Order: sequence, then structure tokens, then C-alpha cells
Amino acid sequence: MSIDANGDVTVQGASLRALPKVSLHDHLDGALRPATIIELADAIGVDVPETDPRRLGKWFASKSDSGSLVDYLKTFDLAIAVMQTKEGLTRVAREFVQDLAKDGVIYGEVRWAPEQHLTRGLSLDDAVGAVQQGIEEGEDAADRAGHSIRVGQLITAMRQTDRAREIAELAVSYRGRGAVGFDIAGPEDGFPPSNHRAAFDYLAENFFPVTVHAGEAAGLESIRSALLDGRALRLGHGARIAEDLQVVTQEGDEVQVQFGDLARWVRDREIPLELSPSSNLQTGAISAWGKTLADHPFDLLYQLGFAVTVNVDNRTMSATSLTRELALLVEAFEYDLDDLETFQFNAASAAFLPVEEREELVEMIGQGFSG
Repeated sequence: MSIDANGDVTVQGASLRALPKVSLHDHLDGALRPATIIELADAIGVDVPETDPRRLGKWFASKSDSGSLVDYLKTFDLAIAVMQTKEGLTRVAREFVQDLAKDGVIYGEVRWAPEQHLTRGLSLDDAVGAVQQGIEEGEDAADRAGHSIRVGQLITAMRQTDRAREIAELAVSYRGRGAVGFDIAGPEDGFPPSNHRAAFDYLAENFFPVTVHAGEAAGLESIRSALLDGRALRLGHGARIAEDLQVVTQEGDEVQVQFGDLARWVRDREIPLELSPSSNLQTGAISAWGKTLADHPFDLLYQLGFAVTVNVDNRTMSATSLTRELALLVEAFEYDLDDLETFQFNAASAAFLPVEEREELVEMIGQGFSG
């Protein structure tokens, strides 16, 4: 791996940024440009801790590196505060897509909670419509710049509130108009998916895809509830599924592992894990294994055949990009292009798209990595 004067990372002669990528776990309110936050805050009278974009970016990164999901989530207050108007939501969504395209992403899913964006008079429909307008503007701008990208909305309910059924109905109503799936987010520990069983029942009855944040701040019971109560097709993070694995023997690169029933089910059913390496370090999701990326169970899960995918979670808070996350994994685990291609194949196969469109993504990735 090498880094050129422009900061682009090269692996086996290929630019990581130029390779086609799929992003599945990427929060809208975690991906604002610091300069945009400052401008939007000034326009609506919101105070910011730093008025220089570079310093504000560093502020987010330092505050997010807390080792606690609860503390990590506190940094979102500022971002959400400037996303309370149609103009603000549309701009943020447009830039979200443009930044993904510049990073080589060809398909992305953006998750966000409309219920958090109503303090200045917007309705839920107003908010979703504003974000969809921004997404379409971003797709058009990317196309004009020579980058083909498609982005779908994951309409998200906050797990600590009681609006999940209402948000589920909102999500289904936008099927075919930008929404591709549903999620619950927020403080995981103490707010299990089972609290929102009625919403998940409704989504299942309407055959609407679900991913659930689980296995980040809470362990195996949270993952179990995501699968049984939420009928999750993917696990948001899911890193703590490794708690259900017991290393029996290890000699060099050879590891023998005993699977628990839950881990075997997730592995054998190829339920995708939306792993986010940098974020998992920041929130303490992998603290049971260590404090560096090399301690992340990502590689163990990958070698055991889990459907691992690579994600950013929150680009602003983690000061990262999908290219950077891949580069960090290459550095930590000595992955090559075949490994990185596998991660993108996994993500494409897990996308909440019709099978024909997923197959098209797989073909585009194969062509990009072979070219």
C-alpha cells in the first residue's frame, strides 16, 4: 500500500478511491461538511464551538473519540440543529451524495430519522421530501461530473421514543419514491428491538426490508432481538456477534473456533454485518477485544465466512471515508484487492434492491476491480 502526494491510497497499483464501492451504513446527520454546518448555523442563529471548518472538523473527531456510544451520540446535537429546514435538509442530502460519488461509491444507502427534524415546522412528509430532493440533485450533479451513483433512503426510527410504528408507515408510504428500507437507531443498550415489535410486524406484513442497529453498544441479546423481533435482513454493526465465538486453539494463522447457535445462524444464513471499523473503536463496540484496529474482530469474522461489509457510520464524527476505512483495514490485516473486492461483493449482495439491480452492481464491481 502506498499514498501519493494527493493523499490517494494505492493497493497493488490500483487507486482505492477510484475503485467502485457500495456504502450501506452511513448516517446523514453524521456526514455534514464542517463548512456547511457553519454556514447553516449562521443562517438560523445556532451557536457553533468553532467557526473555522478545519477546527470544527477536529472538534467533532475529538468529541466522538469517547469509547461510549452515549457520549458519541451527543455530537449529533449540533448537526441535527442545522437540519431543521427544507433548505438545510436538501443541501445536506445533496452534498452527502456528491461526497460519496467523489469517493468512488456507486451505490449508497443513507439512514436518518425524520422525527428529529421537525422543530422548525416541517412535517414528516416535508422532511422526507426535502431529503429526496437533495439526493436527486446530488445524483444529477455527480452524473454531470462523470460519476454514476444511486442512493436510497433508510427511514429510521429512534429506539428511545414511541414513534416507530408511525415511522414504519412513513417508510412504506415512500416505497418507490426513494425509501428502500427501515432502521432503528439511537442508544441501543436498554432499548431492545422488541420494544418496537408492532412496527416490525407492520413492516414484515408489507414485505419492507429492515436493518437494525444491534451488536454495537449491547451484546448477543440485542442481536437476537433484531433477528427475532425485528426480522432484520442485515445487522447494523453486529460486531459483538463475536462474543458468541470461542477460540479453542490458535497456532499461527490457524484458528479453531467453537460457534454458539446465534453466531452459526448469522454466519450460515449469510446475514450481512454492517461493520464500521473506526466508529467501532470510537464507541467502544470492540473494547472486549482491544483498543486498536488490529484488535477488531473484523478479520476473525471474515476468515470464518461471515458476510462482512465495510462502512463509515459517520464520516464527520470519525473524520473518515469509505476509502480510508478500506485503507485502514489493509494496513491492519494486510488485505489485498481480492479481499477488498469481496467486501464490495458482500455489500452489493446485501443492498436493499431488486435482485436484478444487485447483480448489476456486482458486475460493475467486478469490472472495476479487474480493470
